Amino acid sequence: MCLVAFGLHPDDATRLVLVGNRDEFHQRATAPLAWWPDQPILGGRDLQAGGTWFAIDRRGRFGALTNLRGAASPSQAPSRGQLIPAFLQSDESPPVFLRRLQAAAGQYAGFNLLLGDHSGTWIYSTGTPEQIRTLDPGCHAVSNGLPGSVWPKTALAVRRLQEHLSRPAPESALANVLADRAPAPDDQLPHTGLSIELERRLSPAFIVQPDYGTRSTTVCVLHQRGGGWVEETTFSAGGEVQQRVRQTLEATD
Repeated sequence: MCLVAFGLHPDDATRLVLVGNRDEFHQRATAPLAWWPDQPILGGRDLQAGGTWFAIDRRGRFGALTNLRGAASPSQAPSRGQLIPAFLQSDESPPVFLRRLQAAAGQYAGFNLLLGDHSGTWIYSTGTPEQIRTLDPGCHAVSNGLPGSVWPKTALAVRRLQEHLSRPAPESALANVLADRAPAPDDQLPHTGLSIELERRLSPAFIVQPDYGTRSTTVCVLHQRGGGWVEETTFSAGGEVQQRVRQTLEATD
């Protein structure tokens, strides 16, 4: 993902509401949201490297990943998209998995990794390699900067999610939380080492460009007592809806 907004414990019945946009080159082969045939994982899949940007298992353990813009990329770095499947295939808690990952994190290109289970949600960034943070209840957003960085798109994402959660709204409206396609004003753009033209192109929450843009929007809602649902909407290069897939997660004992 390149932008993810999430509310932790937004009410007594719900422990997680997450909305994320995956931005990628349109030519990169991708499988839509589904249960993987070779692993007990629900998520979309990058067919080039075999990993994912968001996935969840039947126990309600989940992971979301964003790239860290401007970070060094080691030669022959392993795929960051394999980190989420590695967590979901383990029996480790999120903080235990992240502490083990710290020793090897320098092998990867820069990333922010969000992991959660019924006990809580944690985030780890290679930009702050010594720090594993547990996240407090409330609304948060992460893009391609360090966790806590306030970019126009992250500020907008938090505000839109807060507005959605503060009033009765249909579930279908969650997919629109990150649907804004307007570029940010030049004086509000982050400085990440890119040209002003590229910063401008990448500044909307939902990117529409002929070569690279928002390929999909994922919505995940998890209940306190277990179960929930995940929905993925995929888009064409022109930003038109191509497919919508929804999977229900059953509560487990």
